[in-house]
Amino acid sequence: MMLRVLLLTLTLFSSLGFAASPVVLQRPISLDTGSGELFGSLLLPKSDKPVPVVLIIAGSGPTDRNGNSADGARNDSLKRLAWVLARHNIASVRYDKRGVAASLAATPDERNLTLDAYVADAVAWGKRLKADKRMGPLIVLGHSEGALVAALAAPQLDPAGVISLSGSARPVDQVIRQQLADHLPPALLLRSNQILDHLKAGQMDMDVPGPLEGIFRPSVQPYLISLFRADPSAAFAKLGMPALIIQGTNDIQVGVGDAQQLKKAKPDAQLAVIEGMNHVMRIVPNDVKQQLASYNDPQLPLAAELSSRLVRFIDGLQPH
Repeated sequence: MMLRVLLLTLTLFSSLGFAASPVVLQRPISLDTGSGELFGSLLLPKSDKPVPVVLIIAGSGPTDRNGNSADGARNDSLKRLAWVLARHNIASVRYDKRGVAASLAATPDERNLTLDAYVADAVAWGKRLKADKRMGPLIVLGHSEGALVAALAAPQLDPAGVISLSGSARPVDQVIRQQLADHLPPALLLRSNQILDHLKAGQMDMDVPGPLEGIFRPSVQPYLISLFRADPSAAFAKLGMPALIIQGTNDIQVGVGDAQQLKKAKPDAQLAVIEGMNHVMRIVPNDVKQQLASYNDPQLPLAAELSSRLVRFIDGLQPH
């Protein structure tokens, strides 16, 4: 009797047009780069034919595959993003960057981290996915600083598409200057700008005041020097494949102006400005207390429009 009721229910749902979510294979995945092993997570919807696959690249600092930071923020933004894609029959791989979480041993000393190494790692992951017969078109998606990594990796991968999610259009030293100008007292602001000037010129600055250690500690300065050389707009302008720029209006880290500048650099890119979305992809009022709280709330749903924009772009890349 129960079986008959279950079958009747399934038939009813089918006739009403409810599509069942695909069965999703969830597996750990690793990559030997030749200079350390990187670890990540694969979500692969069950399918008789190859499915699109998104390589998800995390943002700045000690941010792991799920979008969480060793500095304390836990919001599962990238994990939730991967599951949104999976429910729409899109595979994904997200990974801990070298020097972070499970990939810590790949570069345990942050003095040895460089932007070039992050780009090389993204290229290696992308080549691995392109060689996997279960996968269809490759899409490279970078969040925040990861958007720069995605743009720099893409020419070596020739993916079907590139997605910049909350990515800056300006060299990162300019972004840091703007953020610090809003929060530091005059003396510290002056010192921070002097340090930035030195790093931009390729020089270390060892005299870092205590309040600025978190940003400019000497051990992270070699990475910052490599990062400040890059121009996100110039990298984006060189992309020959379709691109999507997504930016929220309530992002306290990257502004809509950056998205518009990226669009200007690559006029054929699609631009989606999502009203009310913040840096961790949630709809949050433009209130500092609520914004900061969202960085530590993994239960908050992602912005609904983010899902529809991503799926529409990715579906449009597939051959018909």
